[in-house]
Amino acid sequence: MPSYSQDDVLRALAAIANESDQRSMETPSLLERTGCSLLLRETHLQWFKHLAIPEIMAIKASNRYNMDETGILEGRGSNGLVLGSSETRSIRKKEPGSRAWTSLIECISATGKALPPLVIYKGKSVQQQWFPLDLTPYESWKFTATENGWTSDSTAVKWLTEVFIPSTQPGDPSEVRLLILDGHGSHETTAFMYTCFRNKIHLLFLPAHTSHVLQPLDQSVFGPLKAAYKKELGLLAEWDAGTVVGKRNFVICYGKARKAALTSKNIISGWKWTGLWPVSMARPLMSPLLLENTSTPAKPAGQVCKGLSDGKASEKWAADTSAVPWSTPKKRDELQDQFSLFSKLDNDEHTQRLLFRKVQKGFDEKAYQLAVAQRKIEALQAEVDASRARKRKKVKMSPNSKFADIEAIRRAQIEAGELESSTDESSESENPSDSESCIVVAS
Repeated sequence: MPSYSQDDVLRALAAIANESDQRSMETPSLLERTGCSLLLRETHLQWFKHLAIPEIMAIKASNRYNMDETGILEGRGSNGLVLGSSETRSIRKKEPGSRAWTSLIECISATGKALPPLVIYKGKSVQQQWFPLDLTPYESWKFTATENGWTSDSTAVKWLTEVFIPSTQPGDPSEVRLLILDGHGSHETTAFMYTCFRNKIHLLFLPAHTSHVLQPLDQSVFGPLKAAYKKELGLLAEWDAGTVVGKRNFVICYGKARKAALTSKNIISGWKWTGLWPVSMARPLMSPLLLENTSTPAKPAGQVCKGLSDGKASEKWAADTSAVPWSTPKKRDELQDQFSLFSKLDNDEHTQRLLFRKVQKGFDEKAYQLAVAQRKIEALQAEVDASRARKRKKVKMSPNSKFADIEAIRRAQIEAGELESSTDESSESENPSDSESCIVVAS
């Protein structure tokens, strides 16, 4: 590192002082950002012309699809909120798991249908110990492994032939399908596009840097999906901080999150607000991401407080005007006693309102207790599964397939001794003992 003398420092300061009269503070111009937004709007307008092509317009909603790849860190949950001392500068939260990266390819239709996902692990091969013993919720899923955990050119083509094409076959073989996707390199290979051409699949590539506005999956699916996944991780850590979220618990948590997020309502909403179905050029142009100087007005704080105060006031008024001081029933006998008392009284409106509110509160408390108990059971089950020593066993895939399905994973679990073969059980049941096979005729 060079050393500087005191004279060198003084000369440098004098030079800065001489140049200070040539410098000034100026407000940066907004033309660059405005130009960028105008360029995006022009890009949107040009891209929507492709949707106006007669061949594309004739494609039914049931044959329109959007696919994309997203990634999730296996053990990365949300920050959330915690209650702590105001004197503490920061509070740390332990996250239950690794930082292994897993990619997923999801595909949705304009009618609200979601295709089976493709899970791409980072590794050399799919291992049976990555999966729970109960594989029923994942019957239609596909699994594979790549060196970096992302899709490759061959993976994209295999996804077409093994997931998309079989799952989206139209009733009429002459009907054409539309697949909207981004310009990832694996989607632009000759093999990928030729496979689509042979199967009457039109490809429509999204412009660069527009997927947050034009892609239905980004608009209303991936956000709720990742939020639901982080919520499942948080619940898992809440009941047992010692549970490690590896690949096995990742599948379980993602399956629950996918069920909560990939609903028909969310999918249709994504297509609607991107303007892709029903086709509307104005929808994406009204996006706040393309409008200048737009901001969401804050909700007045008094409005929320007012709503809460009104609810408490109405409840207090109903309690004061009721003829009987009702209490929340905790048991079935208490509920029966209150209904018997209610039948003997004058059925005025205030008494009815208060009684039904108490009954609803009792049911809510019971539902909460059941939900807490169910979560504890699931957390304990996850802890038991995680503590079990699992044998490593590579999942053998068909030479004609690049993906591992549930049947291949089951076979690997049976070979590793994790599961019992159903054929052995069925053979035992079909071969009864000699005493059971005898027919006794009573005289």
